[in-house]
Amino acid sequence: MSDCLFCKIIAGEIPYDKIYEDEKVLAFLDISPINPGHVLLIPKEHFDNTLETPDEILAYMTKIVKKIVPAIIKATGADAWNLGVNNGSGAGQIIFHTHWHIIPRLADDGLKHWPGKPYPKGENKIIAEKIKQNL
Repeated sequence: MSDCLFCKIIAGEIPYDKIYEDEKVLAFLDISPINPGHVLLIPKEHFDNTLETPDEILAYMTKIVKKIVPAIIKATGADAWNLGVNNGSGAGQIIFHTHWHIIPRLADDGLKHWPGKPYPKGENKIIAEKIKQNL
């Protein structure tokens, strides 16, 4: 797509710091990292989000995550990592090209997990049933 930032990166029209590349995917440093070593992994073919991305591409991306995470951890001294996927603007997706955030984490990096809240009495059963009905 001509107006997609990530497609322009793949085409070499925008500079980036490459971490990994093969015929199917590209991994590069996020320009606004949560922590140093924050990497974006994208398929080279354009898909707007994870649900539109073919299963075989997602499976391949998972394989590449497992390949590059140890290098990210070693390079950054991190002791953990998050895999973040934002799908849709309501979830924080800004660039509508499938991408996964690989974020190195340290116990003392000051980042917190998003807050959870318990279901009101009985609502969990209602929601679970609605989800199952839509499978």
